[in-house]
Amino acid sequence: MLGLYGLVLRLAFPITLYHLIWRGMRQRDYLRRWGERYGWLDGKLDLHDTLWVHAVSVGEVIAARPLVDGLLARHPDRPLLVTTITPTGSERVRALWGDRVHHVYVPYDLRGIVRRFLDRARPALAVIVETEIWLNLYIECERRGIPLVMVNARLSERSLRGYLPVRRLARLAMGTVDLVAAQSRADAARLERIGADPARITVTGNLKYDLPVPAGLHEQARGWRAGWGAARPVWIAASTHPPEEAQVVAAHRALLAERPDALLLWAPRHPERFAPVAAAAQEAGLAVATRSADGLPGEASQVFVVDTIGELLSFFAAADVAFVGGSLCEVGGHNVLEPAALGVPAVVGPHTFNFKDVTRQLGEAGGLRQVAGAEAMAAAIRELLGDPAACRAMGDAARRAVAESGGAVARTLDLIDEVLAGRR
Repeated sequence: MLGLYGLVLRLAFPITLYHLIWRGMRQRDYLRRWGERYGWLDGKLDLHDTLWVHAVSVGEVIAARPLVDGLLARHPDRPLLVTTITPTGSERVRALWGDRVHHVYVPYDLRGIVRRFLDRARPALAVIVETEIWLNLYIECERRGIPLVMVNARLSERSLRGYLPVRRLARLAMGTVDLVAAQSRADAARLERIGADPARITVTGNLKYDLPVPAGLHEQARGWRAGWGAARPVWIAASTHPPEEAQVVAAHRALLAERPDALLLWAPRHPERFAPVAAAAQEAGLAVATRSADGLPGEASQVFVVDTIGELLSFFAAADVAFVGGSLCEVGGHNVLEPAALGVPAVVGPHTFNFKDVTRQLGEAGGLRQVAGAEAMAAAIRELLGDPAACRAMGDAARRAVAESGGAVARTLDLIDEVLAGRR
């Protein structure tokens, strides 16, 4: 099976170049630093006894933030390497930690490439955030005696179905993992089905419940709102995808018919959608401003596009209500804990399988509303903005639910220390 896997990857190897070019046509940063993706790290890495954390993109980097901070505090004498796949993830790593950590792109999963990478990184421990399974990388870590830990591990029913046809390969990879720190019992059970050793699985909870709220964030939000009109109803459409864009515009136009002073803060999930959503709002006859061109909304702005990376938390804090995207289409939803931690009530669509347990918990606590479709989303936004007292109560319930479910970071750090000490 391993030989067949390697053969398929070698045959598909030329596609990686086309993929980088294709992505680079949409996001220029994909055209840079190709050598890292092929394990060529001369002059970039030459480490020893490294703590290596892999986080795919922005969402995983944000989830890993308190964990990385904890590793830096507990192990100040060890180099810390954070790898990502996406340029936006890379940008977030640099914004959060600067030169305190090393960063390169994780290599493609071909044996020779993986070996070049590990020869330079020389990790004492590999920490995979959430569930990224790379067979050659995992097996090479095992061959070199590098302990491998999966943290904040999750596996949705949909992802489980995707792994089942290749479960022999998944089982081979999961057999190399020394510790699986799962978000929930349901995730643990699904991970066991694809080959994780039940004796090596521990349920630690979700790292995202321990999201640190930067000091002064709420004060900054109040200052921003004073500038664009403190009494205006403000909602944010966060992490939206193309199938949801027309629905967001329609929802805001319906709101403006009732509240002409309403403001929409709009943060698309991917940078290549920044310009298209601004254009769509302008074509709908709305007054549009952007973060890059205008800084902040003005009193005349009806739509403000957040066309930057890493500022979503700040704009969540400045909103009364949040719609969290990827949930009106079958993407599976995005992180609803960010607005909840700030006391901002969230509205989501029916497709939230990526955050099923979190969505259920916040909904049961009264801090989130899940709706059946786009019209119901628009109606829920209008209703909440029209009832400030109910909106505040919902936000308070969300904040309490997050606070009561924390502690995953400390539990995970303790487990990592046990692995490093050889006690697991």
